[in-house]
Amino acid sequence: MGEEQHERREKPEGEVNGKVAALNTDDRRADQPDQADCDRREQRLSQEPIISDLPSPFVLAWLDPVSRLVGGSAAAIDVAMGSGRHAYLLARSGFRTFGVDIRLDAVRKAAARARAEGLVVRAWCGDLTQVPLPRERFDVVVVTRFLERDLFASIRTTLKSGGILLYETFTVAQRRLGFGPTSPQHLLEPGELLRRLEGFEVLMYEETESPEAVARIVARRPR
Repeated sequence: MGEEQHERREKPEGEVNGKVAALNTDDRRADQPDQADCDRREQRLSQEPIISDLPSPFVLAWLDPVSRLVGGSAAAIDVAMGSGRHAYLLARSGFRTFGVDIRLDAVRKAAARARAEGLVVRAWCGDLTQVPLPRERFDVVVVTRFLERDLFASIRTTLKSGGILLYETFTVAQRRLGFGPTSPQHLLEPGELLRRLEGFEVLMYEETESPEAVARIVARRPR
């Protein structure tokens, strides 16, 4: 598929009534929640008990510093947005905000809440393993409580030069705590997040083991 075709399939088409555009990709599997990949559904279900509707404190803490780094009116996307908790936060903070999730029901709920709060969040339903994110489109990418290793290449290239990635998810140490995801497919190995983002400028990195075992990174794509 050529670059022009790729752009046409992925580009959000704008707002509905000045508020939210809820879009479907050309990949029809992404439009049908019951047909979504079983493993990704299991991943979401395994994480739901420890996913709050409140934004991650990590994302909250870095929002102002990141905003200063990328400038005003930057484009930001919440990948695997779920209920949209970080999309709303980005929109309230002045970012041109986008969101994507494989579950159509989640996208619809997020769109409805955004409309109710008067926020502009351009959201669409899509399977990013089938239709990758557009290249060099976003200044900020946020990913939390989600791991799909096949998406790292797309996440790296969807950032503009100098763009910032905020990524936070569970590590294998989470198993010792007795709750949350347990499959190796959904848990980072020690140091894996750093390796996946080799070549990026690391502004912050940490791995914790309590109260949750997570890895967090703030990394900038080289200019």
